Amino acid sequence: MFPAVIPVAGVGTRSLPASKVVPKELMPVFDRPIVQHIVEELVSSGAKRVVFVSSRGKSLIEDHFDRQPELEAFLESRGKSELLQEVRRLSDLIEVSSVRQKEAKGLGHAVGMARDLIQSSHFFVLLGDEMTVAKPSSVEQLLQVLEAIPSSEREGSGVVMLMKVGESEVSKYGICELQDGRVKKCLEKPQASQTNSRWAITGRYLLPRTCFEHLKSLSAGAGGEIQLTDALQCLAEEGKLYPCYFEGDRFDAGDRLGFLKANLHFYLKSEMAGELKDYLRGILK
Repeated sequence: MFPAVIPVAGVGTRSLPASKVVPKELMPVFDRPIVQHIVEELVSSGAKRVVFVSSRGKSLIEDHFDRQPELEAFLESRGKSELLQEVRRLSDLIEVSSVRQKEAKGLGHAVGMARDLIQSSHFFVLLGDEMTVAKPSSVEQLLQVLEAIPSSEREGSGVVMLMKVGESEVSKYGICELQDGRVKKCLEKPQASQTNSRWAITGRYLLPRTCFEHLKSLSAGAGGEIQLTDALQCLAEEGKLYPCYFEGDRFDAGDRLGFLKANLHFYLKSEMAGELKDYLRGILK
């Protein structure tokens, strides 16, 4: 299984002031942080290694997946064996590497920082504040598309996960225009009047290692940043970018409403669902 890159260097302005000290990726959705949900999706899909592209103040994310002897000793002394097992499981969940993005130069720049830590032909990119719930998982859906590409064309090909959005949402996303089963053009947050496509890029990608060369050659694009969308456009121009139409539930947990929806999704599937439903009925009268 290919390794994954998870960019977590962003400031998290949409979550302020909650994310002033605690990284948005560590905000809890049900009983675990957002980023743990993402990593567990990777692990359940067979991934063995993840690279965090981090920044100042984000070391807590790496710490979350590291051993914490003091906490383990405390839990053991109190006989909390189930919690102890869960805490220890985190450190054995997946091999973690990290690289620091010292300047905020965009998502493309962040992904490019992982270049020296990725040696495989392909790698996943999963945004650190987007959660998906699906069977098969979003990671497996991406892999299925790649494996369906003829072997003679697979090298250097990438897959981008897409979802359909309404006209009012077009300007919030990167948009892909499609032709003959491939991505023809990638646009960074266009106005709805600038494209007929309503296929939006979600925070899941399966990219070839050659994408690093494209990222290295790019100049600053929209917002004065190195945009991953521009690197995707390079692949599209080569006829090397394929769409994956996401099937499942997606939550933008970096957005306050998306964060609330994600929590409701998991709570309503838990043993607390009945009590929560009663509470919601009461306040919605």
